[in-house]
Amino acid sequence: MAFTAKDVKELREMTGCGMMDCKKALVETDGDMDKAVEFLREKGLATAAKKAGRIAAEGIVKAYVNGNVGVLVEVNSETDFVAKNDEFQQFVSDVAKTIADTDPADVEELKNKKCGDTTIGEMLTEKIAKIGENMNIRRFARIETNGAIVEYIHAAGKIGVLVEADAENNDTVKECLKNVAMQVAALNPKYLSSDDVPQDYKDHEKEILIAQLKNDPKNASKPDNIIEKMITGRLAKELKEVCLMEQEYVKAENKESVAKYVQSVGGITVKQFVRFETGEGLEKKEEDFAAEVASMIK
Repeated sequence: MAFTAKDVKELREMTGCGMMDCKKALVETDGDMDKAVEFLREKGLATAAKKAGRIAAEGIVKAYVNGNVGVLVEVNSETDFVAKNDEFQQFVSDVAKTIADTDPADVEELKNKKCGDTTIGEMLTEKIAKIGENMNIRRFARIETNGAIVEYIHAAGKIGVLVEADAENNDTVKECLKNVAMQVAALNPKYLSSDDVPQDYKDHEKEILIAQLKNDPKNASKPDNIIEKMITGRLAKELKEVCLMEQEYVKAENKESVAKYVQSVGGITVKQFVRFETGEGLEKKEEDFAAEVASMIK
């Protein structure tokens, strides 16, 4: 039995599955729509599609470093319980290694990369169907370096950090960079140094500071040059808080900066860092247990 593009579209609307999966199902079932639906269900694809609209804002961040390549990846699930599942964690580890080995440009390209005998996308679909929750490969970072790279994972995958430096890849350097990575995890800097802060960010923050000072009656009579110095001082203080190298190093007893700590170790230039926090910026599912119980007894 032949089938048309319209049939593929109809099957997609019925099941929510991808266009290529629907086409394959119709090929395998000789164009029989009912059998194609069953085919997709048997493969776990239709089941996965039904879950695709559900909020996945939990999950884990995993890191993988092999030689001069480091990877950080966030994979989301619906619940923290599933995020602790061994099978889910192994899948995230497989994803991280595949990113390191194949260097995909983005998540969509990653899903087409092979991991063993299957693709990452097919593995994701199978896990959704088997575990019973929506899952999503949200983002990843891959760094390949001629220097040193270290990873740090905090709170069993709630926060993950990669730090790259132009330095020898020895134990002393790794210990230093691990400390820097812990700093990044704890204080969440936005930029490496003040030189990396965009001018529009500085201008925006300066406008806010001007408004704050003008709204304070104590500053009404102060001359413009004094106001300007106050703004400059406050902006510098704020940038110190959002720039990694200018931050006060948390493990130091003498309040030295991260930059001075790194210099004290010697021969290290921190080039970049990446920090992922699980679920940041995502809408969280709000549980209404009273409504859930009520629905169960109707």
